[in-house]
Amino acid sequence: MSITASSNLSERVQHAVRGLTPGYFAIVMASGIISVGMRLNGHEVLSTTLLVVCAISYVLLVVLTGWRVLGYWDEMVGDFTDSRRAFGFFTFIAGTNVLGVRLAMDGRYLLTAGLLVVAGITWLVLGYVIPWTAVLGTNHRPVIAHANGTWFIWVVASQSVAVSAASLEPVFGSARDWLAVVAVFSWSVGVFLYAAAGIFVAARMMLYEFRPADLNPPYWVAMGACAITILAAARIVEMANAPMADATRGLIAGAAVVFWAFATWLIPVLTAAGWWRHVTHRIPLSYEATLWSMIFPFGMYAVASIYLGQADHLPIVGWIGRAFLWVAFTAWALTLVAMLVHLARTVLMPASAIPTGASPEVGKRAR
Repeated sequence: MSITASSNLSERVQHAVRGLTPGYFAIVMASGIISVGMRLNGHEVLSTTLLVVCAISYVLLVVLTGWRVLGYWDEMVGDFTDSRRAFGFFTFIAGTNVLGVRLAMDGRYLLTAGLLVVAGITWLVLGYVIPWTAVLGTNHRPVIAHANGTWFIWVVASQSVAVSAASLEPVFGSARDWLAVVAVFSWSVGVFLYAAAGIFVAARMMLYEFRPADLNPPYWVAMGACAITILAAARIVEMANAPMADATRGLIAGAAVVFWAFATWLIPVLTAAGWWRHVTHRIPLSYEATLWSMIFPFGMYAVASIYLGQADHLPIVGWIGRAFLWVAFTAWALTLVAMLVHLARTVLMPASAIPTGASPEVGKRAR
């Protein structure tokens, strides 16, 4: 049943929840990381506003996801077994940690620690469950034919654990050694996962037909995963003395510069890909939930560059990050307005007030 076929608000909301994309927590990631950047640059009002959006989005999505688990379990199982969508569940982990890191900047360390525990446990569980249900356990072959940009979100989730642990390491002296281990461990796992995801996605692009419609916004996560690897590395470099941090500090600092160079190189490539999709092949640029997976990399690249400039004493890198932060904020604001208009037209407005043909099914748009 389409949204336009239902004149009842309750039915439209239920339909939206049923088709909720697993990757919608990317709005939390995007809002939170740009809030961090604004706070670093001294823009307190903007940072607080973004934090409010981040927190409200997080609570609302947790509630909606819980509703979906209880009311639409079959759809949830379907997402877990779909290699094109399952990796979107890792946005919950990244969103939880990004929110926690931003709260730590306000001194709310216990809240950050609690969110890190939730995200860390979920990361361990989903890190084994999703590769099995969506890749190894599915009957669809070849699975690599469905590899896409969302696979990099696994990397983002791993590195978000590292960022959060590294942010708390100087604060909790009694747990300093353990937090250093968690930070370095999850950062190292994330680096290997980045290599694996890159190989799988590159193989899919070379071995199977790749249409303009396939080049959707989540491919920007390839850059975002690289950027959060940089941020995690910079935070590890800044950690207080701990055996694990001391043993790897030099290696991680050098790796951060290499990842920054690659992330910077990816930006023109991905921009050209977007031109090829939307201008050359005239695929309309309209709102879809996966757009938030594009906004997050913008913000993460900016913040990672700012931190790397501080940690490795590279002022030009920090300047680039501060300039790119405004690009990220502009893209965030435009996407937020587009999302609110989309939700108003497809969920909140009575069906009779929606122009014919203006509102595709939420489930399809979310995918």
